[in-house]
Amino acid sequence: MSKKFDLNRDQILRTAAELFAESGYHGTGITELCEAVGYGRGTLYHYIGNKETILYEISSRQLAQMNEVADGLALSVSGPEGRLRGLGAALLRNIAEHRAEWTVFFREFHALTGERRDKVVAARERYEAHWRHALDQGVRDGQFHGLPPLTVKGILGMFNYSYLWLTVDGERSPEQISDDFLDVLVFGMTASTQPGQSPTDQAPF
Repeated sequence: MSKKFDLNRDQILRTAAELFAESGYHGTGITELCEAVGYGRGTLYHYIGNKETILYEISSRQLAQMNEVADGLALSVSGPEGRLRGLGAALLRNIAEHRAEWTVFFREFHALTGERRDKVVAARERYEAHWRHALDQGVRDGQFHGLPPLTVKGILGMFNYSYLWLTVDGERSPEQISDDFLDVLVFGMTASTQPGQSPTDQAPF
């Protein structure tokens, strides 16, 4: 495909993400999308295909980028805390820059059917596994104390929920917010903290 084709397709997906984020996937019609991008139905289908294809592309693109980042960190960063901080910073930066797309993913991906839904779920699980592997390594290395199996979902829930309020130009950058989150988490998971012991019970140095 030509560069122009790719640029036009990307613009359609960005516009669709904004419409779906504002009005919902089911609440946005093809006619409304055609009007927003300035194309007729035939041209729109030429670039994208049907409406579910649009939802699939929106739901899968940023997740694919996060898996690519996670794959790179797994190869280049050996320590579990470093990988967690890399994962967190990349995720919040991506959410801040693509809030509409993540809004659609979190709220609407369940409307996908068949193979498309299976692929998105598999990609999400593969991304979660990168976080789980970093946490498990921290436990094996003695850096973190034993963690319940659902810990990774709780941690990701805290990061993912930021799609409701995170901005690129806020008082603190997405990377700084990620470090704030992980400072709390890493301290709470550190093996020297006994279960039930309050952080205030420990000396600061």
